[in-house]
Amino acid sequence: MVYFFYLSHNYQQLKRLPDTMKPLLFIGLLLFTVGQACKSSDTVTATAPPVIAPVAIPTSVTYSFGKTPVWQDEFDYTGLPDSTKWGYDLGGSGWGNNELEYYTKALKNAHVEKGILSIEAIKEYLSGKSYTSARLVTKKKGDWLYGRFEIRAKLPQGTGTWPAIWMLATNQTYGNQYWPDNGEIDIMEHVGFDPNVIHGSMHTKAFNFTINTQKTSTVTVPTALSAFHVYAIEWYPDRMKFFVDDTAYLVVAKESSWSWSQWPFDQKFHLLLNVAVGGDWGGQKGVDDTIFPQKMEVDYVRVYPLVTQ
Repeated sequence: MVYFFYLSHNYQQLKRLPDTMKPLLFIGLLLFTVGQACKSSDTVTATAPPVIAPVAIPTSVTYSFGKTPVWQDEFDYTGLPDSTKWGYDLGGSGWGNNELEYYTKALKNAHVEKGILSIEAIKEYLSGKSYTSARLVTKKKGDWLYGRFEIRAKLPQGTGTWPAIWMLATNQTYGNQYWPDNGEIDIMEHVGFDPNVIHGSMHTKAFNFTINTQKTSTVTVPTALSAFHVYAIEWYPDRMKFFVDDTAYLVVAKESSWSWSQWPFDQKFHLLLNVAVGGDWGGQKGVDDTIFPQKMEVDYVRVYPLVTQ
């Protein structure tokens, strides 16, 4: 446009230019016009490409357990079990299994001496029951979500005894009934009519002994009645492992499709130690009254925290 404006207003002057100059003037005007057009056009601003954050690649979670217990009882004292750590279940209701003992908090049924806790079943009459014993619990004194639980113990012997080291939910979080909806973990169970056979089990609403679906396994420990052994579980968010002396004999892994009815183990549980007499399982072959008193001896109880890495 500038070029034609110039031509229209300077025609007479252009006529006087030598012919050799006219092409040069034409080229100059053309370059000037192009330059002006570029200058007057919209400015294009170059922008930096967007920064895209790297996508995190999922990695599997690694679990371990702390080296120092978060809760323990070494039984390095004398007398009744430490009341800051242990409470009692009391009575002779049968405890859902038609058991024959009456649980007390008497020193003769649960006492500590020379570094050992003894839970002792005695043949004696009390409140309609023919035997007394003790059932210790850590509820509200020791409650945990996940961890490694170790109990070193020696078991009683004789037909009719039914010692157990186990765990129950501290609260009723799921379902309409406390058991089995909220779960049970049997770290160790033994029945006297089947000597040295150790049972580890997990019970839930979907998996329990009343419908014969419990997750369970056994291991034979030839000296369970004559020597101390370490009974343990490792409880993770997604699995549970059962041990005797660090040898695993049962692993239950949580499946992705499971709900609370299969896996209520995302809440706090507490420990129980007891010696039952008779009952639906322990008394299947009767009770031999000549064996009493009988006791489960416990050297220590240790709880190690779960550590996520």
